[in-house]
Amino acid sequence: MKRILTTLTTCLCLCAQAFAAAAKPNIVIIFIDDMGYGDIGPFGATKQKTPNLDRMAAEGMKLTSFYAAPVCSVSRAQLLTGCYGARIDVPGVYSPGSAQGLNPKEHTIAERLKDLGYATMCIGKWHVGDQPEFLPTQQGFDHYFGIPYSNDMEREATETGKKVVPLLRDDKVAELLTDEQQSRIVERYTDEAVRFITEQKDKPFLLYLPHTAIHTPIHPGEKFNGKSSNGRVGDWIEEVDWSTGRVLDTLRTLAPNTLVVFTSDNGPWLIKGADSGSAGPLRGGKGSTWEGGMREPTLAWWPGKIAAGSGCDAVAGTIDLLPTAVALAGGTLPAQPVIDGRDISPILFGKTTQSPREAHYYFSGYHLQAVRQGPWKLALASQNETMGRPASPDAATNAPRLYHLDNDIGEKTDVAAANPEVVAKLTAFAEAMSREIGGSNPAARRPAGKVENPTMLYSAKPREKAAKEKRSKQQDKPKAF
Repeated sequence: MKRILTTLTTCLCLCAQAFAAAAKPNIVIIFIDDMGYGDIGPFGATKQKTPNLDRMAAEGMKLTSFYAAPVCSVSRAQLLTGCYGARIDVPGVYSPGSAQGLNPKEHTIAERLKDLGYATMCIGKWHVGDQPEFLPTQQGFDHYFGIPYSNDMEREATETGKKVVPLLRDDKVAELLTDEQQSRIVERYTDEAVRFITEQKDKPFLLYLPHTAIHTPIHPGEKFNGKSSNGRVGDWIEEVDWSTGRVLDTLRTLAPNTLVVFTSDNGPWLIKGADSGSAGPLRGGKGSTWEGGMREPTLAWWPGKIAAGSGCDAVAGTIDLLPTAVALAGGTLPAQPVIDGRDISPILFGKTTQSPREAHYYFSGYHLQAVRQGPWKLALASQNETMGRPASPDAATNAPRLYHLDNDIGEKTDVAAANPEVVAKLTAFAEAMSREIGGSNPAARRPAGKVENPTMLYSAKPREKAAKEKRSKQQDKPKAF
């Protein structure tokens, strides 16, 4: 009898553990590179078709005031840690072989969820450090497959003399990809994502899918070449839509208890002309703290939990994904280290339309350039229009400029003079945050990770040497008469 009771108790415990694991939602974050606010159907795109994202919006929620950061590495660090880049000393973009990266002492979303029993995988662009200490498998991910930085950060391989980027499997270089070979990268990422979901469907998982697309150079897959009415950038957006549809279809069948968030790392790189995306009605693009540089086309999907066809304009952002995921997984965050994000699950579930944060801060590097609360955005400094394009005359001074984003989403009309009390309130917020983590002498900035004697992931010629050899070859060519 005693043995029977012991066996029964053990079975009940195992069942309870299995139920608890099953009750935890899976988390999937699809993070596009350089996609603008106006690049997908739910946010007004017409030149390229995005039926899968249209369906995702119809079945879920549009988040219309959702923010990332002006550039790649900062944006990824913010999503992974729940902190503004200035707080964790990630101000800009890391180059291949950089000595710095996201500090391994920071607690990433993968580490938080792994502690709660989640399987974790990163597929795609990492870009918060390519030294062994900084790679995904050292930052809470069980596995990694992807290009560890931007696809234009090619170097000339010593062996072949061809410009390549590395494709990693976990912490090892699996292949060196030429430009042409990048045309299969969305397809390969998608295959890996489907395989991971299939293998992990019976236990909670985190899938972080930061696509290489649609960063230049643009390389849509063969099936998508010429498919859109918007050139190759439209073609690649349509391939991203296909990829998202395949991931969602897999989840519908195998793992419907999943929160999926689709968003982008920064706005479109406008100086790329026909190869850039669109910010839609927003001003500015990648590299700027205008809305077009940081406000992203964002969708949240979770059948039965998030109301179909819903939308919310509450201010939120990538820094909120970590605390939201931890809360949904049944965990709690300690008071230290400080994070800037907040749990936005009440917004997703339709329980509130109010942001859980007092304000949102627009940093360019360590420089706080603007702050938003509700519909009000106060610009405190000169703002470039986009990366590679200087400030326009109306934004070239450091005089405070106030915009009412509900009435003026394009940030065209400065209403500071008519609203001095709003200017004073937002200035006080900005000054306090700048003292805390901005500028050159902040009170609470945590250090970046740093290694001695950094090396490339593969044998490559130094950029200076490769450039010199190229110039020499050009000079040696016979001149045409």
